[in-house]
Amino acid sequence: MLRWICLALISLTLAAPVEAQQQDRRPSHCIAIADRAPGLQYIHKASWKDPVPEFSVRLHYIAHASFLLQTGSGLSAVTDYTGFIGNTPLIPDVVTMNHAHDTHWTASPDPAIPHVLPGWGKAHGEGIEHHLDLGEMLVRNVSTDIRSQWGGTEERGNSIFIFEVEGLCIGHLGHLHHEPSDAQYAAIGRLDVVMVPVDGGYTLPLPTVVSMLNRMKSSVIIPMHWFSEYGLGEFLSDISDSFAVDVRDSASIEISLRDLPKRPTVVVLKPRWLSERD
Repeated sequence: MLRWICLALISLTLAAPVEAQQQDRRPSHCIAIADRAPGLQYIHKASWKDPVPEFSVRLHYIAHASFLLQTGSGLSAVTDYTGFIGNTPLIPDVVTMNHAHDTHWTASPDPAIPHVLPGWGKAHGEGIEHHLDLGEMLVRNVSTDIRSQWGGTEERGNSIFIFEVEGLCIGHLGHLHHEPSDAQYAAIGRLDVVMVPVDGGYTLPLPTVVSMLNRMKSSVIIPMHWFSEYGLGEFLSDISDSFAVDVRDSASIEISLRDLPKRPTVVVLKPRWLSERD
């Protein structure tokens, strides 16, 4: 009897730290479903001012590396926010920024924006961690290195931002300058949708981009940070062996978990500033 009591006490002692770790761990359904294959059919274009359908997210390509994410309840986020998103009084609920160039951030964001998330830390190389839970949307980041404007490398100076919303995991790679490490891939988790820079030089070489996307296995890939139709065409040519390609005339699409394409697909959007006339 005494032996069983001792074993029980040992078990409780060993279990307590594990339980505490589980309580402290920040949940992410992107990581929880990292090994699950995605689903079903597809997506369609829409104006950024139209109501967002239930269980869906709208993505509008604003310019360069800036996207507007909208939910059915009206929650909005803008990536790589520069301070200008177009001829509109819209105040996003969340903006994210990376400081590679002034086309990815602003030193003077509108003070009316409730949540401004820089992708770098206060000190050089310090990095930063975000875990903003807005109920309907969770915004978190994974730090990566970036080329310093003074030469060399700034460790943890860029952030991959992940938006977990309506059951989807949507990732924005920012001004990424290297393929993520195994640990960074694990921290990112399974992205259903990924916005990726495809300039081929300022960020990553195109062969690295293609290799990275093949590993990520996202259902929808949206090219960004391209400077010409020729440069975009190079990326599409390189990726077409692995992914379907869907070139659109619209700046916006609506995506839901139930409508993800069966075959991983590159969806090309045409950037357009937000306008109240749309």
